[in-house]
Amino acid sequence: MKRDKKEQIVQEVAEKINRSQGIYLTEFQGLSVAKMSELRNEFRKAGVEYRVVKNTLIKKALKDLDGADKLAPGLKSTTAVAFGFDDPVAPAKVIRKFGKTNEALKFKMAAIDGVVFGPDQLQLLSEMLSKKENVGRAAGVINNVISSVPMVVNAVMRNLVYALDQVARQKQ
Repeated sequence: MKRDKKEQIVQEVAEKINRSQGIYLTEFQGLSVAKMSELRNEFRKAGVEYRVVKNTLIKKALKDLDGADKLAPGLKSTTAVAFGFDDPVAPAKVIRKFGKTNEALKFKMAAIDGVVFGPDQLQLLSEMLSKKENVGRAAGVINNVISSVPMVVNAVMRNLVYALDQVARQKQ
């Protein structure tokens, strides 16, 4: 591969890293072409881009990322990078689900907001709520609070009116 092509790949990967909310390193050695296509389709459905990149080019692309030195141990053997643009935990869910039936896919490491997760933390990452799920839960909580406020205000006002009425009756 020529130098200008390598520089172009480094720039593309660096741009994807900067846009990503989550970066996942995987090893895919032993996956057939058909299984790799199936994996890429699963990532695509989840809004994740999956790309095979040489380790040296990933290292160059990571140089400006916080905690990049912590990802260096994951850059051995064959490496593919999953970029979670919209949801930082979407790649973990795909990797875990696909890995259950395809042992050749191995999770190496992940970085989310400068925090690095090791190979033993895939289950933790995959069980986290997605961004949409978190927004939905927050909206539900806010809706419950807002819908209960009028009842509370009505109850307080009713009790106040009752207390004032009792005070007025006692004075008569």
